[in-house]
Amino acid sequence: MINKPRDVQVYPIASDTIAIRSRTWDRLKFEIEYGLKRGTTANSYLIQGDKIALIDPPGESFTEIFLKALQERIDPTKIDYLILGHVNPNRGETIKALLKIAPKITIVCSNPGALLLPNILLPEFPPQLKVVKGEDILDLGQGHKLEFILTPNPRYPAQMCTYDPKTQILYSDKLFGSHVCGDQIFDEGWQVYAEDRRYYFDCVIAPYAKQIQTSLDKLSSKPAKVYGTGHGPLVRYGLKELTDSYQQWLEAQKAQTLSVALVYASAYGNTATLAQAIASGITKAGVRVESINAEVAEPDEIKEAINNCSGFIFGSPTLGGHAPTQIQTALGITLANADKSKLAGVFGSYGWSGEAIDLLENKFRDGGYQFGFDPIKVKFTPTQATLKTCEEAGTDFAQAVKKAQKRRQPKNSVNQSQTDRLQQALGRIVGSLSIVTCQEEELSGAMLASWISQATFNPPGFTVAVAKERAIESLLHQGSYFVLNILREGDHLGLMKHFLKPFSPGEDRFEGLKTQVADNGSPILEDGLAYLECKVSDRMECGDHWLIYAIVTKGEVLHDGVTAIHHRKSGSHY
Repeated sequence: MINKPRDVQVYPIASDTIAIRSRTWDRLKFEIEYGLKRGTTANSYLIQGDKIALIDPPGESFTEIFLKALQERIDPTKIDYLILGHVNPNRGETIKALLKIAPKITIVCSNPGALLLPNILLPEFPPQLKVVKGEDILDLGQGHKLEFILTPNPRYPAQMCTYDPKTQILYSDKLFGSHVCGDQIFDEGWQVYAEDRRYYFDCVIAPYAKQIQTSLDKLSSKPAKVYGTGHGPLVRYGLKELTDSYQQWLEAQKAQTLSVALVYASAYGNTATLAQAIASGITKAGVRVESINAEVAEPDEIKEAINNCSGFIFGSPTLGGHAPTQIQTALGITLANADKSKLAGVFGSYGWSGEAIDLLENKFRDGGYQFGFDPIKVKFTPTQATLKTCEEAGTDFAQAVKKAQKRRQPKNSVNQSQTDRLQQALGRIVGSLSIVTCQEEELSGAMLASWISQATFNPPGFTVAVAKERAIESLLHQGSYFVLNILREGDHLGLMKHFLKPFSPGEDRFEGLKTQVADNGSPILEDGLAYLECKVSDRMECGDHWLIYAIVTKGEVLHDGVTAIHHRKSGSHY
């Protein structure tokens, strides 16, 4: 982690246009989308034609340094328009501070944004407000005729993109971004951002695949040369490749035959954060998420999602001892339409008592529904450990949905019998039996591994395959540390049994085991044959697994003996 103070980077990116990038070099928030801990940038843009427009002010973490940098370059009272790609309370703090020094600014936003602003900005809410619709144009002069494209999704119902045909910059707000901080303005050598962009997509974009596809279809008519992203480097050099990747990733989401309806409302953003973590766990397990914000969704949309899903999860805050009216409406629709064979789940945040979560749980239990995970109740703001628990709960839910689907499948056909024989043959591929362990602050992880192969002599390195649905997967990104514990033949059965058992979300994987701490902070299993301390150097997506390439920094043989070998019955499971 780089130990630098937050700062603001200002750079001209096109005619009459500068980028103002508020940078933090460490993790900004305890939200799953910031899980790589590579810092981030909050990108704002200033276009100076005959009229002046400021696009996308940063959140309150940057308010003071952002306004200082802005005032060093322009008198804020000369700014005519403040364009908001999305509206949320965090951004509202900077807007209020800006309006105090430049009260005549006109705010430009979508209609959903206009509905949200009064509650966020009171008592500073200004009379100058311009609500735009799709394809509206704002002429700043000197060729900067800004076009607006509405791109809402359940998490950001007020989201819109802004296109400047003169510079061919598409200001894409949450689309095409990445949470990574650096000195590069643009994405030269864009391949180095591949993992950051995919991780960002999985966390922020994938749960809203249907809405994002609609947005991309709208944006395809705009011949952009640059994506002015809300976070991370601006996209220029890898623009076509990233656009193509988004289409491929969205197609993969839509191709999933199983889906989970994730219905929620969020008063202060905490329940939405939990929903995002749960959705991430579901999608990484190969199940599609239909995310629905009950505050803006129509009843028919909720009914359709409930009818078509394989399971449903409800999230709610508690307001005045009750669930919001929109959640109660969605609850009634679900109880009237959801088949009893569908799995249910409940989560939510609260300030004092959490009655809304209890209400949802009791209604679904009384309705005869089985639960895919124990109800999750979080007081106030979720922690990193809480979000990891939510992600694991989402993965468990997805796996339960897949198992239920498998039970309903008909008996094997001839082709399926041939496939079974193939899987049995694949199961004869022999690998050393090991346990991968890691520790990242208060988060720990472990998994049984046998798909391991030495890859390099210099530096000493190997590859290990990690299923996407494994809880430990999100702790094994580039730069992460772990220990490979190689098991000893004859003594391996106890450890193998321990790590093959199902763990509840957030459960301590090492309870009852003898461990010591490696130099890289990960647990060493004292009953293992040997251990290797490792650092993740690279990873590649391979179907339903990630192939992790790790460099070994230290190792030691702990006991005499031979390596335990895993003989699998089938090549389709562990």
